[in-house]
Amino acid sequence: MINYTLKCANDHRFDSWFQSADAFDKLKAAGMVTCAICGDSHVEKAMMSPRVRPARSAATATPSQEPAPAEPAAASLSQRATEAEAALKKLRKQVEDNSDYVGKDFAAEARAMHEGTTPERAIYGEAKLEEAKALVEDGVPVAPLPFNIGRKTN
Repeated sequence: MINYTLKCANDHRFDSWFQSADAFDKLKAAGMVTCAICGDSHVEKAMMSPRVRPARSAATATPSQEPAPAEPAAASLSQRATEAEAALKKLRKQVEDNSDYVGKDFAAEARAMHEGTTPERAIYGEAKLEEAKALVEDGVPVAPLPFNIGRKTN
């Protein structure tokens, strides 16, 4: 798994996990990578610092005396987090209001629509990792949702 910092055309920045660099490229080419804040599909990798693990000797040494971040920066991060949470809440509501929840039948429903045996409609649900990989490899247009799906009960 690889974590990318992404940026949309509206300069929103967000993180997302991908199975590999090739998986990111395939999903982006299929138009399935969208901004978590505004939904824009013009998303690029943003500059990000590498995550380097410290040497074992450094990890056991006493922590360095780095200055604490200033309060305004912490407040700014908190505001961005609140904006991102609001955007995710809005996206979730839009998905739930405009799509059919198919539960664990998601992979079968998506494949049937792709093959034309079932009428196309917006759906969301749950799929095992292997099922999702198979759908992507077969060219079925699917994308992971950036929030957990609460199981619906009737």
